[in-house]
Amino acid sequence: MAELPVLQKKIKKRNWKKILFYGLAILIILCLGAFFFINNFINKSLPQIEGTIELPLLEDEVTVVTDGSGVPHIKAKNDHDLFVAQGYMQAQNRMFQMELSRRQASGTLSEVVGDATVEQDKYFRALGLRRAAEKSYDSYSDDAKQVLEWFAEGINAYIDEATNNNSLPVEFLLMGVTPQKWTPIDSLTIGKYMAFDLGGHWERQAFNYYALNHFSEEKAYELFPHYPKSRSTILQEDEVDIAANLAHAVIPHSFNGSNNWVVSGKKTKNGLPLLADDPHLGLATPSIWLQMHLETDEMNVSGVIFAGVPGIILGHNDKIAWGVTNTGPDVQQLYLEKRNPDNEQEFLFEDKWEKAAVIDEPIKVKDGETIEYQVVETRHGPVVSEFAKESGKDVVLSLRWTALDPTTELEAILDINRAENWAEFEKGLEKFLVPAQNFVFAAKDGTIAYKANGRIPIYENGDDALLPLPGWEAKYEWKDFIPYDKLPRVVNPEKGFIATANNKVAGENYPYHISNVWAQPYRYERIEEVLASRDDLTAEDMKAFQMDTMNLRAREFVPIFSDILSEAKLGDIEKQALAELEKWDFKDEANASQPLIFHHWFDEIEAILYDEIPDTMMKLFGSRGQTTDELLRKAASGEGSEWIDENGGLEQVLGQSLERTVVKLKEEYGEDVTAWKWGEYHKVQFTHPLSGINPILAYFFNHEKPMPVGGSDVTPMAASYNKETGEVDHGASWRFVIDLNNSDVGYHIVGPGQEGHFKSKWYHDQMDDWVEGTYHETKLSDVKGKKLLLTPAKK
Repeated sequence: MAELPVLQKKIKKRNWKKILFYGLAILIILCLGAFFFINNFINKSLPQIEGTIELPLLEDEVTVVTDGSGVPHIKAKNDHDLFVAQGYMQAQNRMFQMELSRRQASGTLSEVVGDATVEQDKYFRALGLRRAAEKSYDSYSDDAKQVLEWFAEGINAYIDEATNNNSLPVEFLLMGVTPQKWTPIDSLTIGKYMAFDLGGHWERQAFNYYALNHFSEEKAYELFPHYPKSRSTILQEDEVDIAANLAHAVIPHSFNGSNNWVVSGKKTKNGLPLLADDPHLGLATPSIWLQMHLETDEMNVSGVIFAGVPGIILGHNDKIAWGVTNTGPDVQQLYLEKRNPDNEQEFLFEDKWEKAAVIDEPIKVKDGETIEYQVVETRHGPVVSEFAKESGKDVVLSLRWTALDPTTELEAILDINRAENWAEFEKGLEKFLVPAQNFVFAAKDGTIAYKANGRIPIYENGDDALLPLPGWEAKYEWKDFIPYDKLPRVVNPEKGFIATANNKVAGENYPYHISNVWAQPYRYERIEEVLASRDDLTAEDMKAFQMDTMNLRAREFVPIFSDILSEAKLGDIEKQALAELEKWDFKDEANASQPLIFHHWFDEIEAILYDEIPDTMMKLFGSRGQTTDELLRKAASGEGSEWIDENGGLEQVLGQSLERTVVKLKEEYGEDVTAWKWGEYHKVQFTHPLSGINPILAYFFNHEKPMPVGGSDVTPMAASYNKETGEVDHGASWRFVIDLNNSDVGYHIVGPGQEGHFKSKWYHDQMDDWVEGTYHETKLSDVKGKKLLLTPAKK
């Protein structure tokens, strides 16, 4: 009997082991079940790329072949089915991106995000992109409206199907939102957002106004934009289209801009034109671009489009190819308004009080109260004073902007998709009004051409576009726009190529003002340098050149800085850094130390020069690199600069900024200057908009770790970056090259990939390609891949 307690203990121990074993087994089963349930739920929202889907909307069967790079090739028997299918396939790939895009442009993000985006929503409600889209819709032809309706029907077919099947992308679950019906206005609003993203300078006008009110005239005017004299422009005198009475052309961008060029057959190995285009926009997941191929008996076009918009905006068909960069003309004008002290809704014009429009724009806020917000619109446009920081503190500023007028860009896209030659293409461009873009064109018939296309207001005096104008005087009103046949244009130039990179285009002989603010000339001058030097160019050369990291800003300034500091008293590490720069080949390569030193040095120069300017106003000081360059040139030539002289002169500024640079870099990367690497700081990741919520979402949505990458904001391989973190967040959102000797094939990179679903193999598969310059081929015919049939309802 004495053994009974021992036996009982053993039994209890065994029971506890069994309980623990079964408990763990149950837990594992539950975890596995949860994993498989979640995995299955997430996988339900993966796009279907093979098999059959019934779409009762269709009139005939549509074939969608998804190739090895995730590009859908849609072939339909009629336009109705083509655009229904395009809407459906876009929604399958990018519905969450489309939802965020229409909300951001419409100013309704706070409905799903909360109070964090209220100020952003106020800004977009004030601008009124959606109101402008609604006005534009009435300007479209019945045919174009029909395309918009068909496209929206395809999107809504997906929304209904995914909602009913509980297969919406997981982001909708995380945000706690279900997408509402898509409308044609949503597509047009996204189009207006791209005009916002690509073209504006009112912030610089506000900054100039601030500068004049806070600094001496001499100091303020030194900050005003000046393009360096005797630097290259896009069009040369011998390239002028005599019929259009032109002499030059233009291209700017407040941030990074874009590159494109076209080469005639006399400079190519095979005797037919080459075209290259890489528009520079924000870099994120998903890509801002969606690559697609659309085919009917009457159209066969391939390229990229913004998710939520029908057609193909950039690319090629079997006869022609085209690409764009941002012209960046002065299409935004701030006006100072005099408000009636007895009626705040009235403003003075020609000695009379005019009643402004007051528009209610209530902002719904998730988990919060609706904010009653009103937009005031004068005869010029919305009042934006609250967004002009100190410039708008004591005045009323309204904004006149071409993109807020009714415009018809989609109509132009549909026309140029079908064009077969330059005459038809240029005719289609008449309807492309905003944003003003530099189109380059090539055709199988050997034609190459260029046009700075869009609605550009006529200024009698270009200086008027530098500052806000008196809104109460009629003489400052926009009177008209540059006539279409007078826009900068050239066809088949003698030199055999045309290139644009947001630099100044039109010279002194051009009769109209286009812009005061241009991109720095370095990218264009490098492109011109390379294209002028070769007469045997190939598509492979074009692809390699889009990855060119030559920094002409460094090539200009490093010798100047070195000479000025040659007798200066420098510390050992500063001398080492300067010695590294002196032996540099001026390429911004990821594994080189010199780009890290050079770009940080310029950042420190600006920190010293502009120390008096508050951070809020620095954000409005767009394209200040151009200003900094001019201040340095003036000082180096002996002309002097108030901003540099007040900081002890050029030698003092350069020495102090170099010291700051090496102290900062030494702390971050160690004392061995030769071991520093640009790519340890300059990295790209393509982040998802929800990845910042917590690290778990970042792990799933961002996939790859940040990758070292070469280039910068002044090299042809454009890779602009956040100065605080080094994250590359703006650059070549799409790279495209085509040889018109074989217009069936285009070469593409869409970073970071085609798909918006984080479990798709095409989600981030082009990240390495983007960094390394590895292109994929997309064909117009004989396409191989996964086949999906979209079928009409069974009769």
